[in-house]
Amino acid sequence: MNMNRFKILIALVFLIGTSRTGAQESLSLSLEEARKHALEFNKTLHGSALAMEKARQELREAVANGLPQIAATADYSNSLGAVMSIRFNENLPATEIEMKPTGNFYLNVNQLLFSGNYIVGVQMARLSEELSRTNLQKTELEVATQVSEAYYLCLMARESRRIVEQNLSNLESLYTKTAAMGKVGMIEQTDVDQLQVQVMAMRNAVSAIGRQEEMALNMLRLQLGVAPTTRLTLSASLDALMNDASGAGLLTVPFDPDKSVDYRLMKQQELLAGKAVNMQRANALPSLGAFYRYTYQFIEPNFNMTPPNMVGLQLNVPLFSSGLRTAQTRQALIDLKSLRNQISLLEDQLSLQDQQLRTDLNNALEAYQNQRQSVEVSRRVYQSLKLKYEQGLISGLDLISADNNYLKAENAYLSAMLDVLNARLRMEKLYGTL
Repeated sequence: MNMNRFKILIALVFLIGTSRTGAQESLSLSLEEARKHALEFNKTLHGSALAMEKARQELREAVANGLPQIAATADYSNSLGAVMSIRFNENLPATEIEMKPTGNFYLNVNQLLFSGNYIVGVQMARLSEELSRTNLQKTELEVATQVSEAYYLCLMARESRRIVEQNLSNLESLYTKTAAMGKVGMIEQTDVDQLQVQVMAMRNAVSAIGRQEEMALNMLRLQLGVAPTTRLTLSASLDALMNDASGAGLLTVPFDPDKSVDYRLMKQQELLAGKAVNMQRANALPSLGAFYRYTYQFIEPNFNMTPPNMVGLQLNVPLFSSGLRTAQTRQALIDLKSLRNQISLLEDQLSLQDQQLRTDLNNALEAYQNQRQSVEVSRRVYQSLKLKYEQGLISGLDLISADNNYLKAENAYLSAMLDVLNARLRMEKLYGTL
């Protein structure tokens, strides 16, 4: 390969690498795909997953405390020429033994045989792991809810922009015809000016809605955990989502508190509080451990009484604590009773919340049906007045008023759709079905 061809090849590789680096990532997502993507890449979920992994390691730590513990140590000592004097008989002179330097290696093995605190501690660590798993599920539910809300806003902004752009196109076409008629005196210049003002207002509205749509997309990007430059294409439509949301199936399902993630969290906290009571009671139980020690003296003293192998048992029995353990146990019992009272209160709150959400969904569905009819009526009125305006039967002000009423009806219709979607979303969140 000659030098020129080699330079060309290097340039091509550089250009390909640069184009790939600067390429903009693009995603096309349905609502369900957006939720799944967020559950995989959302940064808030990563923190909850780390908390769950920490709880798993804490459980391993609790279990390991009751397994054999092995440690090795070594020491060296020098008495700096000191002499030990021993008198074996008072009638005999003392025997002096020079204290030589010593060096020892120890191998210690400890095994816990019984401890009430250990047993309860492992149970509490296992419950803590389950609690962290439920917390992760709650975070996943929150993220799925936030993704859904952001997705709905994006669809609403997109549909609103489509309506306003279509309205602008109709007005611009009508303005072109009106301006031509105004030049030949077939229509008053005031009507032409009023229509021009309406066209300019619609252009500003298109720009404003475009910015709102981009803000909604940025919110969705944040929830999805993607780069701000990622191009998002939403494959779902408001009509398709409304067909699913307007069904009454969810309203016929009886509410079960156990399906609420908040209720499950409180019940797990109740179990933990019960174990905390047992932990305080276990403080009054004895504990028993066993140990083994192997000693190797690599520098032996002149007078040696250390055995190379030693085994033993150690029993600790709490006898008297001046009421300390009793006070601690009673405090734990008070915490347990308080938590049970909170659970009872939460059951009432969830029941009331279920009733309120059912009412909200019914009201939203009723408002949606009314607004849909209102849009159809407003559209027919606008089309009728548009024909009359083109025939010179009404003024431009009447047409502009009809156009504004039509746009207001469309906005109210979109808001009603959003209310239905969000009302159903809140029920799904309460029921844990997202």
